[in-house]
Amino acid sequence: MSANTHSLSPFGTARSTVQGTPLDKEELRKTDAFMRASLYLCLGMLYLQKNPLLKEPLKKEHLKSRLLGHWGSDSGQIFTYIHFNRLIKKYGLNGLFVSGPGHGAPAVLSQSYLEGVYSEVYPNITEDEEGMRLFFKQFSFPGGIGSHATPETPGSLHEGGELGYSISHAFGTVFDNPDLITLTMVGDGESETGPLATSWHSTKFLNPITDGAVLPVLHLNGYKINNPTVLARISHEELEALFIGYGWKPYFVEGSDLESMHQAMAATLEQAVGEIKQYQKQARDSGKSFRPRWPMIVLRSPKGWTAPRDVSGHHLEGYWRAHQIPLADVASNTEHLALLESWMKSYKPDELFVDGKLIPELKTLVPEGNLRMSANPVANGGLVRKALRLPDFKKYALDVNPGITNSPSMANMAVWLRDVVAANMTNFRLFGPDETESNKLGAVYEAGKKVWMGDFLPEDGDGGNLAHEGRVMEILSEHTVEGWLEGYVLSGRHGLLNSYEPFIHIIDSMVNQHCKWIEKCLEVEWRAKVSSLNILLTATVWRQDHNGFTHQDPGFLDVVANKSPEVVRIYLPPDGNTLLSVMSHCLDSKNYVNVIVADKQDHLQYLNMEDAIAHCTKGLGIWEWASTFPDEDPDVVMASCGDVPTMESLAAVALLKQYLPELKIRFVNVVDLFKLISNIDHPHGLTDKDFKAIFTDDKPIIFNFHSYPWLVHRLTYKRPGHNNIHVRGYKEKGNIDTPLELAIRNETDRFSLAIDAIDRLPGLKNKGSLTREKLLNEQIAARTSAFENGIDADKYRSWRWPYGPKTAEGVLDQVQSKLGLAGNDAPPAAVVGTSE
Repeated sequence: MSANTHSLSPFGTARSTVQGTPLDKEELRKTDAFMRASLYLCLGMLYLQKNPLLKEPLKKEHLKSRLLGHWGSDSGQIFTYIHFNRLIKKYGLNGLFVSGPGHGAPAVLSQSYLEGVYSEVYPNITEDEEGMRLFFKQFSFPGGIGSHATPETPGSLHEGGELGYSISHAFGTVFDNPDLITLTMVGDGESETGPLATSWHSTKFLNPITDGAVLPVLHLNGYKINNPTVLARISHEELEALFIGYGWKPYFVEGSDLESMHQAMAATLEQAVGEIKQYQKQARDSGKSFRPRWPMIVLRSPKGWTAPRDVSGHHLEGYWRAHQIPLADVASNTEHLALLESWMKSYKPDELFVDGKLIPELKTLVPEGNLRMSANPVANGGLVRKALRLPDFKKYALDVNPGITNSPSMANMAVWLRDVVAANMTNFRLFGPDETESNKLGAVYEAGKKVWMGDFLPEDGDGGNLAHEGRVMEILSEHTVEGWLEGYVLSGRHGLLNSYEPFIHIIDSMVNQHCKWIEKCLEVEWRAKVSSLNILLTATVWRQDHNGFTHQDPGFLDVVANKSPEVVRIYLPPDGNTLLSVMSHCLDSKNYVNVIVADKQDHLQYLNMEDAIAHCTKGLGIWEWASTFPDEDPDVVMASCGDVPTMESLAAVALLKQYLPELKIRFVNVVDLFKLISNIDHPHGLTDKDFKAIFTDDKPIIFNFHSYPWLVHRLTYKRPGHNNIHVRGYKEKGNIDTPLELAIRNETDRFSLAIDAIDRLPGLKNKGSLTREKLLNEQIAARTSAFENGIDADKYRSWRWPYGPKTAEGVLDQVQSKLGLAGNDAPPAAVVGTSE
């Protein structure tokens, strides 16, 4: 074996950066025995449903009929967990363990059982022989628990069902948690994901005064399911340079010889924890924060460590075959069944357990009370959660003349959000991928700047809004900010992520995983509810005309709508006062994923605060002021959902009223999307009786929707009169357009909507034909003007509801003055556009 390949081998006596033998003979003996007890439990979970202590010869009927689970990463995780426990006991550390490797649950489940926490949480899983049998049987078994660190797992807030988020979740737990050290096992397969690679940069946002610390342990066991891992096949020098380049201080622990590896890991972890405490003390004593090279550990150990090295002429330990069930054919191969029995007995369970309970001398290695990592309240964040102090949003109301006032909805909400930040300086953060200012939320910087532990340049003082201590977290990685937010929320705090709508798709699967987590938590009695995960989508599709087709995708709503109705909510507030009401409700809620869609540009305002609260409470409603003959049976229902679609629908009503004044039009606006679903299928859904009262069941409904039209059809397919619902929405038609031109392309514009209404009213006969021609001509003229001038005509950009008293002249100037905006010097909303 060459020197180079030798350095990549996980086998042999320990090779470590830190030298020393801190464990005395007795500590070493007990540590090794505790590891054997853990490994025995892991194999028991994978294989057994009977005979848990092998008191009788192992038989086929003792095995589970279907063998499921993963062995490969268990030993390395157990090894690390045990050694971190030593330091928790020695120094009284507040520690959390995040299991990153996929399907690595047996490792942490075994620790929870040995710590006694599992039996405290699940009294039927007792610390005796029968309890151990039940503990084994339930693993990866119908009606039992999964092979990830699922919500049923005490001490877990990271399931790892999808790889890549262990580091970002871990950092989320330590922000504003100054005493917490989250030790994170990072799988080397997981390390090949983009989200994980970027998350190493999280140290550039960690303040040693106000935050805790993350101690990553990169677990190089060398293989994925059937392939070597990239980081396990590069030289020691290259690997070290990689992490030094990321800004970490890497320590190496490599080998397979247990005695020397125990000493090496004990010495290395002690060094790492000592450095963390030293950095924190230096910063906290001096009051001067800085960015140290935080320690991390590279643990190179064999995959499936302590398994038989070779089985039937093939490698097992240290090879990909150890990844899942290491001996898969034990039910049909008597030789392998006997091998499994001898392997399990090699851990000497009869010396470790008395009647199924861990012997007392090994129990002394376990920390006490909540210092046990599987009992840490941070991992059950609802226990430590404190309610937000929310300013009364009604005091931030915009003065509104319906359909006439034009005001900055988002910038006004940002003033309220600024005060939310100011009132919750240790348990609320705003997250986003470099778009807070662009999204008109810059007012929050008055309460808390952007956290930045990197270097500063003099010009940063000119509007950079950077600070070592802040409340805004920005890095141009949607994965990382979402992971931070998830970890922050799951550990008992509150937050909001703001993002451009078209690029929120980057975290589709992360939100999917979080939805599954909180849905499962609802079934776990001991899990306390956590704050909702709130996502504000802006720079919406209908105002991405200037950025073009690549920036036009409102489909995140479809992704969210697929999730359990128990945990997801979607709101599309049409104006500034409804946005305030919705945001206050969402930030105060628990155990949901709330998605709020609101454009960042100035928009028409429709409801005063009293009406906005009523509208949001109902979730949808008839707008009397925008309806014609509101007390009579309508000829047509014009409905909208979303801010820009609402304006276009109102403009369509105005056109119909102008040309066909006798037409009876009902105007309906939807702010809570799930009101459209039957109450049978969603807790927010209307009854059919209520739905019919709003929409009718026999009149055409022209529904202008913010997102893809098929979603509304999907939500309403059971409704009476569903065949009367005609939805207009984004249909994948876009280019570099003006706002009105983009709407025309997708038939969501005022002309298309009015024409559609005429076409759906056969009673008009030929009476509507001339009106239809006039509308088509005006639509053509609008597009021609846009092509010639590069901008929509002023009558469209500055359109106002032409009916009703105009008592709100000057309101825009008043609001802009209050917000410190440009007043009459500001360009029209349709022209303003901020690229990434």
